[in-house]
Amino acid sequence: MRIASFNVQNLRLRRKDGRPRLDGARDSDVDADSTPEAAALDLADRRLTSAILAQADADVVCLQEVFDRATLDFFHDHLMRHAGARPYPHRVCLPGNDGGGRDLAVLSRLPLADVQSHAHLLPADLGLQPPPGTRPETPLFRRDCLSFSVGGLRLFHCHFKAPWPDAARAWPVRRMEAQAVRALVEAQLEREAGALWLIIGDLNEPVEKTGAEPAIAPLLPPFSVDLLARIPRGERWTFYDAQGHQYARPDALLAAPALARRWPDAVPRALRAGLDRDAARAQEPRLADVGAHRPHASDHAALVLDLV
Repeated sequence: MRIASFNVQNLRLRRKDGRPRLDGARDSDVDADSTPEAAALDLADRRLTSAILAQADADVVCLQEVFDRATLDFFHDHLMRHAGARPYPHRVCLPGNDGGGRDLAVLSRLPLADVQSHAHLLPADLGLQPPPGTRPETPLFRRDCLSFSVGGLRLFHCHFKAPWPDAARAWPVRRMEAQAVRALVEAQLEREAGALWLIIGDLNEPVEKTGAEPAIAPLLPPFSVDLLARIPRGERWTFYDAQGHQYARPDALLAAPALARRWPDAVPRALRAGLDRDAARAQEPRLADVGAHRPHASDHAALVLDLV
């Protein structure tokens, strides 16, 4: 089974003059990506996004930042098919807590079982204390943790709080999200000893700082095995910030120790052919239409893991 994770950077279906169109891989807080000229590149972005997914050819795809199910279906039925991707008959996109529509989605060629959104959870539901200044009725996850079973595995698909605009205030939110996912995994282990599980998605941990404890520490080894650690250190990055010219690895594949033992040779791959050409650290040849900044598939690379 091949599993992929990809933050597709604000994939949203809109209708302009009665015609459907997809937003491009751009953020509204970047001035250069908010102009009419930038909007003209939207379709080219999404063709590149679909080309990366066709290249991944995964059996199960976890996507972050999809607006809704209609967006997912339109993208699948039109752009992904045009890119030559084999179809995904099983699709999920459930509403999360991000008012901007950055929901979690799953495409699968294999049947999915026990699909659960946890967007409704409050800190008290898991015995956690909300961060200072946060009201108790505020949902625990800023987006969601979408769990599901497929092919004998239990996946916990996540997108945590970003460290912007205030990294110090975001840290305790992301820590609580990590504690919550750990509690959900431990509850799974109580039901099924030796369960094979994988925490996957964008955990939004920023650039590593020497001596600083990551907010996601509750999920890191020895609780899990960081499969990206099987990649040479200089090749683990999955994100390029065009504004700050920084490289980071917010994307994660954290495996149950039992899963890591069963597949000791499973080494993830980062697909960077759709990243900005300005991301000079990426040595891979880019897809033909990729520009210095845009068009691009996303500001993230896709991660691919083969369990064979």
